[in-house]
Amino acid sequence: MQKEEHIFFIENKRFIQPLGKKVIMLFYITAVIVLLIDQITKVLVRLNVEMYERLTWMGIELTYIENSGMAGGFFPGYARVFGVISILFVMFVFYLRRNKAWRGPIINISMGFLVGGAIGNGMDRLIFGQVTDFIVRGSGILNIADHALEIGIVLLIVHELVQWLRRRRNQESKEEYEGDEYVQ
Repeated sequence: MQKEEHIFFIENKRFIQPLGKKVIMLFYITAVIVLLIDQITKVLVRLNVEMYERLTWMGIELTYIENSGMAGGFFPGYARVFGVISILFVMFVFYLRRNKAWRGPIINISMGFLVGGAIGNGMDRLIFGQVTDFIVRGSGILNIADHALEIGIVLLIVHELVQWLRRRRNQESKEEYEGDEYVQ
């Protein structure tokens, strides 16, 4: 098994930072927590709230609907197609995780949110042919999985910005390091 590590430069010195199992486990822990919270809240809503019932819980407006399409109710009736797309997306994430550039705490948490959300909604689409939505936000009604997907995307953008800044800083440090003459 290949050891996971990040290489970076600080003030002309080359550092290698090994990634421990704890960082890698953030992906799995995040995905499982998201999936559990998503599925538990959907079951609670299905059992305790009438379809189209509106209520407020802890300042959050809730309305129970079932959505057979994608976010926003687009493409109704294609739930199973989107369920298959969720499976393909999760497989793609596992493929991406093999790339060393996609390692570290932020990206592991990001991918955990994305996978947990995709599996949560994908399961509903494949099992029930629809997704339970209940959290009113703006003009839309979402669920925990939808919010997890949004958080995952934001963290992915943060990760890419951090990586871009590191590459830029490392390139500058590397250029300074290579530009220094060896003095005895």
